[in-house]
Amino acid sequence: MTAGLIVLAVVLVAGTAAGLARRRRDGRLRESAGQRLNQADLGTPLGARATLLQFSSPFCAPCRATRQLLAEVASGMPGVAHIEIDVATRMDLARQLDIRRTPTVLVLDPRGQIARRASGLPRRTEVVDALALTAGGDALWRSWPRQPLPRTG
Repeated sequence: MTAGLIVLAVVLVAGTAAGLARRRRDGRLRESAGQRLNQADLGTPLGARATLLQFSSPFCAPCRATRQLLAEVASGMPGVAHIEIDVATRMDLARQLDIRRTPTVLVLDPRGQIARRASGLPRRTEVVDALALTAGGDALWRSWPRQPLPRTG
C-alpha cells in the first residue's frame, strides 16, 4: 500500500511538472533559424515589412483566438501581412516546416526568412516585439499599442 502511494505521488508530481513546463513554453515566440519561404510556397504575397504566418486546423479553438489576434495586429501595422494556412490542405508545407501542432505561428522577415516561431496562442506583446525585432525595431512599432485596440461600432 505504501509503495502504491509513493508511485502515485511521483506520477502526480511528474505530471504537474510536465504540464507547467508546457504551459510556460506555450505561445512563446522563440528565435528560429529557419527556412526561407516565398509567394509560390504560400500562395499569397509576403508583407512588405513582415509576415505573420499561422498554421491552423478547422476544429482548433486556440486557432480562432490566434487568427483574431494576428489579424488585429497586422491590420494596425503598415506592411505586415497575416496569412493563415490550413494544415489539412498543405500537409507538404507543414511537414517541411515541422509543424507538429496548431496553432503554430511563424514570423517572417520581408524576404520570407523565418525569424520567430511559436506553438500555441501567442501573447500580443510578444507578437509586437517579434515584429519590431524582425523589421529592425523602428520607433513606430515600438510605440504600437500593446493592449487590445478599442472596438468601434
